Amino acid sequence: MIAYPEIDPVAFSLGPLSVHWYGLMYLAGFSLALWLGSYRAKTSNGLWKPEQVSDLVFYGAVGVVLGGRAGYVLFYNFDYFLRDPLWLLKVWDGGMSFHGGLLGVLVAMWLYGRSQGKSFFQVTDFIAPLVPLGLGLGRIGNFIGGELWGRATDVSWAMVFPSDPTQLARHPSQLYQFFLEGIVLFSILWWFSAKPRPRMAVSGLFLLIYGLARVIVEFVREPDTQLGFIAFDWLTMGQLLSLPMVALGIFFMVWGARQYPLVDGMNSDDALWLKKQTKAGSKKK
Repeated sequence: MIAYPEIDPVAFSLGPLSVHWYGLMYLAGFSLALWLGSYRAKTSNGLWKPEQVSDLVFYGAVGVVLGGRAGYVLFYNFDYFLRDPLWLLKVWDGGMSFHGGLLGVLVAMWLYGRSQGKSFFQVTDFIAPLVPLGLGLGRIGNFIGGELWGRATDVSWAMVFPSDPTQLARHPSQLYQFFLEGIVLFSILWWFSAKPRPRMAVSGLFLLIYGLARVIVEFVREPDTQLGFIAFDWLTMGQLLSLPMVALGIFFMVWGARQYPLVDGMNSDDALWLKKQTKAGSKKK
């Protein structure tokens, strides 16, 4: 067994204000997305401008926070929400859901795309590789906060989390998710998106890999106390919400390859968008 590194969840305090590591991880994730997005925009052959990235990340941040909170309340604590609907607004009580945050980001990306004259998948294909490092940092925040731990185990790297009332040795599942959702997912998506791909391919690969990683880790992650297992004495809410991501990821990759193949080193959707932009620019002149 490995000793859990007891780190104060509060990074620092400013008078009555306490700044938690979890919040700082979100801030670091958004900052990394801004930096990576600006770099990728400079190499996008005119498809993206670096100055567009800051607005894109802002939209995404709003979507993550609003969607993540709403998803946590509706997916994992719906009974509590029915008893106290205003609890949805009590963000200071904590509680975020990845799947809710994902839905929030998708809505935000659709709104951003409309404002910029870009298609929905043109936006999501661009932002998908920017997300994993933020996800990984969020799991580090969970680890520092001693929350969302794994199931009891006797593996040599098990840990006892101080916040666990049972004081059982458990899988440090937050670190598993940091590795799979953060490091592995980022590495594959960054490599895959470095070259032109059919429209929807990058978004589909994100859904596929994240969904598979989450389904796997849920087998060693402790189910939410208020929900337990959803079915079969093994299916968790996290798996139930992730399985459709796997199916959609495969569908998007196959459908995108058929509908938006590469033409002269660029997918047909991007080629059409650039053509429209060139015509619009000519008319203005």
